[in-house]
Order: sequence, then C-alpha cells, then structure tokens
Amino acid sequence: MSGAPAVATGVAADSGLALAARGLRKRYGARPALTGLDLAVPTGVVYGFLGPNGAGKTTTMRLLVGLIRPDAGSIELLGKPYTWRDRRRLFDVGALIETPAFYPYLSGRENLRALAATGAPVPRGRVEEVLELVALRDRAKDRFNAYSLGMKQRLGIAAALLSDPPLLLLDEPANGLDPAGIVAMRQLLRFLTSQGKTVFISSHILPEVQQLAEIVGIIHQGRLIREGSLQELLNEGGHLRVAVEPAEAAHATSIVEGVAGPGSIESSSVESGRAVLLVRIVPARAAEVNRALAQAGIYASGLTAASDLESIFLSLTGDDA
Repeated sequence: MSGAPAVATGVAADSGLALAARGLRKRYGARPALTGLDLAVPTGVVYGFLGPNGAGKTTTMRLLVGLIRPDAGSIELLGKPYTWRDRRRLFDVGALIETPAFYPYLSGRENLRALAATGAPVPRGRVEEVLELVALRDRAKDRFNAYSLGMKQRLGIAAALLSDPPLLLLDEPANGLDPAGIVAMRQLLRFLTSQGKTVFISSHILPEVQQLAEIVGIIHQGRLIREGSLQELLNEGGHLRVAVEPAEAAHATSIVEGVAGPGSIESSSVESGRAVLLVRIVPARAAEVNRALAQAGIYASGLTAASDLESIFLSLTGDDA
C-alpha cells in the first residue's frame, strides 16, 4: 500500500489507557469507512465495541493491528504511539480478527506449536495452558479441518493468548459457539481481566455484551457516537414498566407524565389483565413515580426497570441497525 499518508501523533504517550485512537479516517475508494473515530479503552476492563453492519467495526480492528493503514489519525497501544511499521509492538497484543486461519491438516496442538515458533516468544508449556483455557485439550490431537465452527473460534482465541499478551482484540469471539460455549467464553474473559488484562471485543450479540462489558463504545457511520460506562449508559437510557389496573390507565398516564415529563410514555399495552405503561425515565426514579401514583390513589401492581443495551443501541443507531 504505497503512498499512504503518515499517521499523526495526536495521542499523548503514557495516557494510562490500554488502547486509544484519535481522529481515525479510512476510505475505500469513494466510500468512507471511518470518518474521525475516537476511542479510549481503560486498562483491565472488557470493552464492548458495537455498531450496525457496515459501521466500521472490522475496519477499526484491522487498523489497530496494522493489517491496513489509516488515511489519517493516531493510535496508541499500551501507552505508546503505534503505527503499522511497529510490528514488534504487536507481540504485546493478542488478536482474533475475522475468521481464524490455520493449517487444515494439522491438529489443533500442532497449529499452536507452529504459531508459537514464528511469533512472539512463548514460554514452554504455554500451548497446553491455552488449550486448557479454551477447553480444547481433549480435542487437541484432532485435525483442524474436523473442528466445528465453535471449536475453530476457540482455537483462534487460544492462538491470541499464546504470548500471554496484556491486550486482547477479539472480533466476534462468540461466533459459532453454543450457549454453553458462550458462558465458558464469558468466564474466560472475566478471568483474563481479573489478571489485569484488557479485552476489546467487537460483537453483535448485545445481551452477551451487556453481561460482560464494563465500558461500551457504539460506532455509527464511521464515527463513535457514544462511549462510557455500561451502567451509566443503561441509567441514562432507562425505561420503567408501570403496571396498573386497566380502568386507571388514563389517570396513571397523566400522573406519570407529571413526574417524567410530557411524552415520556412510549407505549401502553394490556398484559395479563393489567395495563402496562413503558415510561422513559431513569429506573432510579421508580420510587418517585410510585409515590406520585399512590398519592393519587393509584396503587401500581408492578414497577420494573426495562433498560437494556439492545433498546439503547437501536435508539442511538436508528434504522441502520
């Protein structure tokens, strides 16, 4: 890729972040893929990187590991500026980008040994450790081409862990995993962060990200539109389900809007003989809503938080999701 522009150095070194990017831009011909992407990933967390198809997630991942070059912007890995020329810097980064590639007629163990001999230094016995971590030790002698999609994905994660890197970049790590495999993956990633590692995952499985990630970044049309604590995001985009008697629904709507504001009732339905109002309000204000209803003589039979990452994601990304 001759003639690529030089990467700016707009990210300050020693920022305390495991991963940072400022103003990343990338075009494929006339089509913009990234239009000024910023990222700030703290050390020791699971960071969920979310976006609709075509938003720029995979382009970002490829830029971060030097598979492609940015047109503009800067990247910092583990506190130091990084460009595509700094290949040895990637010894401290484990990555699974798109479909993992292995020798089809070698076993899982042989594939990992081949990788261990060609990349970053790998401690003796590490191949067996990572096979155990991803629950593949019992199938380590089987040829790669006999593996299921989920097993191939787990071997890809084992490869990313070979050099025991402090930073992991995983593109759709739950791809092809069954429910038990997804739970095991969740436990593994939590274990890794408990050891001080940082895990950056791109995923479209929003309920899983909600259970796993501490920090979330949402990308839309090549630009980050929201980044921060998952809990803060859920609180800010909160909803409350209020259940009352059907005959009291109209009066309850008036009372709730007096607390949450005009137009805060997003929907009204009847479920199991009760009127259920979906209210756009921080769930922490449930007691305030309940108090206002009780003072008006309406006793709610249910007040439950209805916040979830999927509804917030859809509200931020709109029809393109």
